Amino acid sequence: MSLSLESIRLFHITSITNLDNICKRGSLLSKNLIGNHGINYQNVAHSGAQGSRSKKKVNDPPGGVIHDFVPFYFAPRSPMLCAIDRGKVDGCDLTQEDIIYFETTVSKVINGNEYVFYDCNATLNYSTCYSEVKDLDTIIDWNLLTEPPRLDGYCKYFHNIYEDIRRCDRSAKRHAEFLLKNEVKLSCINRIGVIDENKKNQVNGILRSNGLQLQVDIMRDWYFLGQ
Repeated sequence: MSLSLESIRLFHITSITNLDNICKRGSLLSKNLIGNHGINYQNVAHSGAQGSRSKKKVNDPPGGVIHDFVPFYFAPRSPMLCAIDRGKVDGCDLTQEDIIYFETTVSKVINGNEYVFYDCNATLNYSTCYSEVKDLDTIIDWNLLTEPPRLDGYCKYFHNIYEDIRRCDRSAKRHAEFLLKNEVKLSCINRIGVIDENKKNQVNGILRSNGLQLQVDIMRDWYFLGQ
């Protein structure tokens, strides 16, 4: 595939309970910055994976560990969201209704920000770190991410099919990550995606209380709703 940086969408998920703190800071912060500032933050990730990410180093430059970066996926409906909704994340009692998306594009976030990206789930030992956006076109398995059947342009499935060589590690590839160092300003975000009208109203209320305006859309195709 031949993709422009403007067309490569990025998705960050978090609990709606974190939105007020995000708005007050005006940024999405890395895990390490959240800890350094003592911010009360609802975790939505596997604790075991978090331990690995706190130690795993990225390419230098920009240097640091994964927890020094704000993570984004290249597609919605991630295996992580599915795990949250099915109660498979220790210490997290949320369902997908509690999760919101921040959507942006590569072109919107790379100016003035340090970044790296991974060809699959960055936590995995065999994942590879890259530092040049020119490599996005060939390193990310776009054919797998966008093959039919699609929802909002992305394949609705991510589960592995072990007898199929193309799809035997599909879940890991669906978890490919684009990481931005330290923080991502809300001015770089195109919109917030939510599951229904109730959450849209809740998000808009939080934005208004912080004097912020961001587009908020109901994006049912980003969630697991039996499509």
